[in-house]
Amino acid sequence: MAYVAVKGGEKAIEQSLKLLDIFHSCSKSIPIEDIKKNFPLLIDKIMSEAGLYAPDYTALALKQSKGSIEESVFLLRAYRSTLKRDYYSSVCDCKDMRIIRRISAAFKDVPGGQILGPTFDYTHRLLNFDLLTKNRIKKPVTGDVGAEDIYCGRIDDILYKDGVLDKPEEDNTEPFDVTSNLLTYPAPRSARLQTLTRSEEGFLEGVAYSAMRGYGAVHPTVSELRSGYVAVKIPHPIIEGEFITVGEIMVTEVEALWPSHTESEDGDDENFSLSGGYGCVLGRNETKCIAMSICDASLNTTGPTPSQDEEFVLTHGDCLEMQGFLSHLKLPHYVTFQSKLDRVRATKEEK
Repeated sequence: MAYVAVKGGEKAIEQSLKLLDIFHSCSKSIPIEDIKKNFPLLIDKIMSEAGLYAPDYTALALKQSKGSIEESVFLLRAYRSTLKRDYYSSVCDCKDMRIIRRISAAFKDVPGGQILGPTFDYTHRLLNFDLLTKNRIKKPVTGDVGAEDIYCGRIDDILYKDGVLDKPEEDNTEPFDVTSNLLTYPAPRSARLQTLTRSEEGFLEGVAYSAMRGYGAVHPTVSELRSGYVAVKIPHPIIEGEFITVGEIMVTEVEALWPSHTESEDGDDENFSLSGGYGCVLGRNETKCIAMSICDASLNTTGPTPSQDEEFVLTHGDCLEMQGFLSHLKLPHYVTFQSKLDRVRATKEEK
């Protein structure tokens, strides 16, 4: 589980922990509920990278880590590894999602309509200086702002019906569990998607950006982006074949499409169709989800670019491994550095 700080110099470490409490003592007075309500998108980001849907514990980790995202992910990953797995849920179909936001960049008019929902996309990006002085919550908006639950069919189902979108082959094999099995390459798609959804957001977006700028073969159109709540169901403990709902989780799902073609053996005929990339992450995390769909699509192509290299993308995207490997450079390297220094000095003396 990545690098963990070694023990040494007990008095110095004890003093360091005391200073940490002094410098960040004010965070102790912040209620967990306030962190959840005021920073929901930050909570979602951490849950996604930790691979654990637990808003309360995520807020606790964020408070304990003084706002450090990487430390919060570390705490949640460590906690998740101690949990017993009692059940495996059935497949959550996002077609049955209770939607709070659903848009399509491919079609203006779609069955169910464009549902903008809460988003920063249409704000002016101007600092609201009133927030510096005003702490009171505005009076709730009255009127009909969408009191009924919203459900929409999938746009891809329409494209499948029209025969313009390649339908993936049905795969009934058991999903690969990346939390308890060593990832090998080539990785099954279930392992690939699990790894991508837990990848560090910035890394994933960088890889996707590189693919769109020409270091890859994918520049897709977002067929559909939807955020909302899906029910989590487990087998009924008594009635065989029945399922019970144990709760809901919020997810963001993206289907990204781009035209692809295959050539005949003589190279004369071309068959054009639409191919897709898929992204699904915990919470509201739209940019990461789009990046995930682009990375998934890129890994379905072959080529020399980083975005098409499965081992490169999946190995280096894990935030815990990445940050742990970098952070370990802060630990003592006295012996190894002295060895390097001796070699440099010996070389200089020879010259």
